[in-house]
Amino acid sequence: MFHAHFSEGVSHAKIILIGEHSVVYGKPAIALPLSEVKTTVTIEEAYNMPSSIKSRYFDGPLVSMPKAMKGLKHLILLILKKNNKQDFPFTMTIKSDLPAERGMGSSAATAIAVTRALYNFFELELTQEDLLALANVSEIDMHGNPSGLDAATSASNQPVWMIRNQELKEIPIHLDGCLLICDSGIKGKTGEAVASVRNLLEKKPLETSDLLNKLEKLTYDARRQLNNNNIVGLGDTFNRAQEQLTKLGVSDAKLNYLIAVSKRLGSLGSKLTGGGRGGCFICLMPSKKVAQKAASVLKREGATQTWIQPLGITVTEEVN
Repeated sequence: MFHAHFSEGVSHAKIILIGEHSVVYGKPAIALPLSEVKTTVTIEEAYNMPSSIKSRYFDGPLVSMPKAMKGLKHLILLILKKNNKQDFPFTMTIKSDLPAERGMGSSAATAIAVTRALYNFFELELTQEDLLALANVSEIDMHGNPSGLDAATSASNQPVWMIRNQELKEIPIHLDGCLLICDSGIKGKTGEAVASVRNLLEKKPLETSDLLNKLEKLTYDARRQLNNNNIVGLGDTFNRAQEQLTKLGVSDAKLNYLIAVSKRLGSLGSKLTGGGRGGCFICLMPSKKVAQKAASVLKREGATQTWIQPLGITVTEEVN
């Protein structure tokens, strides 16, 4: 038996709690998996037909995948070649709840789910180490020099602490309250934001280094607060992190407006998450009830989609 007739691979979204941008410069970041915001990849055997892909971006033969999906194409062809499976055609269907370009790890989640689905289809053993290494192949093509945080969190059920090229591990979280994640409705511009911070560092090295160092300290503070159920302290840490990110120039007018609204609606602390210049923001809420009320108002004010994530357990609820 060379392969299954049908297989599935699943992954999920992630958000960066704290440490975005400073993580690029060797400082820590904390990311949280959103286990119910899923990407699901299914594979069925294709009889007498070339392998094909069905997704929201492309529907057609594997060999004709567009340039925008080059990382995924590279990953699939590499897995087939690595395991001598080029002669077993299939139909792959990719379905994702994750909005693209919102800092929720859409490309990494897809790479994780695709890899799991292919290894299940061909009934091959897949270690966590190999899973992350393979996902990174696609991420390098898509993002140039990824930190690995997106892939690690998309493949994990626990919060992830990372210092680039030094440390990557799951950490405990003991916190009452919940996180309200909101999509600003504007596509994030991660590459542009990262480049702007780099330029700022070259032009104003002392001031910019000071901002990055403050973000580093706040990330260490957040780790302690997560572990010690210090929700008020964590809220203050989020607010201070947003101040530094705004000074780095990676927030924008709409994010700033929606974040200010969220604080009036009961958020203990709110900040952008991911690259910024659009994308999502997160609000630390004292209860699910407060979060639900805030979500409905924020949608009226311009947020396009919201999710509620209880902290301490990985169950996410989408708010309609």
